[in-house]
Amino acid sequence: MRSLLDLGLISLSVLAVLAACLLGSTPMAPGRVLVALFGGGVPGDQTIIWSIRMPRALTAWLVGAALGASGAALQGLLRNPLAEPGVLGVSATSALLATVTLYYGLTPYGAWVLPLAAVIGALIATTLIAVLAIRTQSVVTLILVGVALSAFAGALMALMLNLAPNPFTLADMVNWTLGSVANRSIEDIVRVLPFLIAGLAILWLSRRGLSALTLGEEAAAGIGLDLKRQRIAVVVGAGLATGAAVSLAGAIGFVGIVAPHLVRPWVDSDPARTVLPSALLGGVMLVIADIGVRLIPTGSELKLGVVAALIGAPIFAWIAAQARPGRG
Repeated sequence: MRSLLDLGLISLSVLAVLAACLLGSTPMAPGRVLVALFGGGVPGDQTIIWSIRMPRALTAWLVGAALGASGAALQGLLRNPLAEPGVLGVSATSALLATVTLYYGLTPYGAWVLPLAAVIGALIATTLIAVLAIRTQSVVTLILVGVALSAFAGALMALMLNLAPNPFTLADMVNWTLGSVANRSIEDIVRVLPFLIAGLAILWLSRRGLSALTLGEEAAAGIGLDLKRQRIAVVVGAGLATGAAVSLAGAIGFVGIVAPHLVRPWVDSDPARTVLPSALLGGVMLVIADIGVRLIPTGSELKLGVVAALIGAPIFAWIAAQARPGRG
């Protein structure tokens, strides 16, 4: 069942990315898209596919995968179905540092400035949480500190929006806080890929410890699990992956919390087996949401974070309504 689920989600990922290349404001027949994908056809088709649609689709998939895997790992670590990257304040702190670069007009100094600021913000948050994870044995304390950190970062972002020096800066900051993958390039992806790969690799390598934690912390420690090392690994992995995601697309919510809930019934609620399918499903969800962004007829393009929340919130409410006492 697990292999079939993974294969099915991989196939859906490929189909979603191809659909994202096919659909858009300029109609293109499937044959033209396939020819352009392999470097053939007219130059205009290659430009549309490789400079606009494919980078945008890949960005959406990678961001969704990072958030899905991070949400699954954090829910397994904290044994809390509400956990996601935003709960520990990683997303908000990452977005805060990115917003600071826009507020002070630092982005013209280099293409690395904004993504690097977002990753640094995520690392600051993960460092704080990692230090706390070493000093405390309580996951409740970790969650409470994460909520406080997220609220503080959100308040600082609201303050900068309130004090924006001009309407253009305000518009840039609002667009960033609402989330978008428009106008992303392959170069943008390459810049954050090392952080993304490192984060996902750490989460993948620490997945077996998540299964041990389902027995309880004392029992997990009794069978040889290093609790502090496990917490630090998951927090740092989620921080790197989330920071890379925020640096690519800004603040995107609900993917990290919805994707793990949707795949959990298919993997017998085993946290170790939830990480990969959650990443794949998160990627598919965000590519489909971005296709919706481009196809919904509006005066100005909707933001991906808005559409993701509009889709994710009702789904999560439905999942919560179906939950039974005693079920994760």
